[in-house]
Amino acid sequence: MKKTLLIIITIVASLALVGYVLTKNKAANKAKTDIVAEKNAAVSVKVAQVKTENVSLDFVANGNFAPTQELNFSAEKSGKVISVLVDEGDYVKVGQTLVIVRSDVINVNAQTAKAAYENAKSDYARYENAFQTGGVTKQQLDQAKLQLTNAQSNLTQANINVGDTKVKAPIKGFVNKRYIEPGSILTGMPATQMFEIVDVSKLKLKVTVNESQVASLKIGNTVDVTSSVFPDKVAKGKIIFIAPKADESLNFPVEIEITNSANSDIKAGMYGTATFATSQKQDLKVVPRNAFVGSVSSNQIFVVENGVAKLKKVTAGRILGDQVEIINGLSDGETVIVTGQINLQDGNAVEIIK
Repeated sequence: MKKTLLIIITIVASLALVGYVLTKNKAANKAKTDIVAEKNAAVSVKVAQVKTENVSLDFVANGNFAPTQELNFSAEKSGKVISVLVDEGDYVKVGQTLVIVRSDVINVNAQTAKAAYENAKSDYARYENAFQTGGVTKQQLDQAKLQLTNAQSNLTQANINVGDTKVKAPIKGFVNKRYIEPGSILTGMPATQMFEIVDVSKLKLKVTVNESQVASLKIGNTVDVTSSVFPDKVAKGKIIFIAPKADESLNFPVEIEITNSANSDIKAGMYGTATFATSQKQDLKVVPRNAFVGSVSSNQIFVVENGVAKLKKVTAGRILGDQVEIINGLSDGETVIVTGQINLQDGNAVEIIK
């Protein structure tokens, strides 16, 4: 009996000891896990300091290239297309024949109009001679002259219609779209669209600038222009338009014209950048452009306070290359986050990396 009791006591003590050890190990592992989790919760970021600098007021603006001249070319007359002489991508000159329209009926009408004109011309000559001798009245002569005038007008219109059977290019440029094929029926009302012609020998870069920037710009100013596809090729552009009124975002549209390369390397619709040189400097509070969350227009920046990211609302001013003027919301010496914002929320712990 005593032996059995001793065995039971030994087993219970062993189980208690095992439970104690397991509980202690679990607490230690949890402590280690909490430390790792706390360390891993910190988001790695790079930072920069807010500071006032004597910076150049040169600025850049981005936009898209547009052709200086483009035309959606539609039919003026009705008729059946006999042949189309150009295709998409072809370069055409002013006056070049693009389409030939069925002309047999039109030619017959022109011949009839010419015959009527010759007959009216002969009649008028006879009436004029007869009037000299008193053979016809002045009223009859005037009537013959009116018939001659009408016949001449009909002949002129008939000749125009003959000319319209050869549809010619009204502008130079590339055929960007072709909408017709041989056998297509053209109508004047509503007009059948035939071609889209685009002239890219000159392009205009359309950008927008804010009110402080537009004040320094004038029509005719020279601007350096680059395209996203050829960033190393700088073209000299000229300001040809400055909007007298701001758009809905309170910015002012500006257009800069450039001459394209001989090979028309820059295409309409490509992305471009204009660099406006002002030769002026000013002491401004600035931060790197990539400090803004999303884009400069968001006016939101993360700052680091005691190892924690705080989202601040700021008022951005001019964009000056890679820097942006801060009008309100930040003070010199504050630390702003320039990379890693995509992983941040207000209040997240951060780890600053070099």
